[in-house]
Amino acid sequence: MSTTNHITTKWLGNMAFESNNPSGNNLTIDIAKEDGGDGQGYRPKALMLSGLAGCSGLDVASLMKKMKLEVDEFTIETIANLTDEHPKYYDAVTIEYHFHGSNLDEKKLQRAVDLSVEKYCGVMEMFRRFAALDIKTIFHHA
Repeated sequence: MSTTNHITTKWLGNMAFESNNPSGNNLTIDIAKEDGGDGQGYRPKALMLSGLAGCSGLDVASLMKKMKLEVDEFTIETIANLTDEHPKYYDAVTIEYHFHGSNLDEKKLQRAVDLSVEKYCGVMEMFRRFAALDIKTIFHHA
């Protein structure tokens, strides 16, 4: 049986909206001042990239925990190319997984990234439908 997510997004005036999520948390969506907004919220396309990184990051963090891996710092850099023509969308996305630590198990960390990218991250699968993905894993040994 499939799951349905229901999100309510309410206009706050000018170019701002407040949107909830299934957990009941709210966020503000807005655009830059130079585009007519107040610059007081998240931009919709950038939110998509945050969703992508967050989805995969949760997978990797869970796997790091299960594999009992030592990592001092873990960041994901998401760099996306936006098309020039309307409707503008991301046609290419680079996702860089950065692991920092003095005792990194590169093989297991790469396995965690691969499992997220290839099997678990549903947002990654959605992006795969419209963008070319370039996945990079970078290890920073302390």
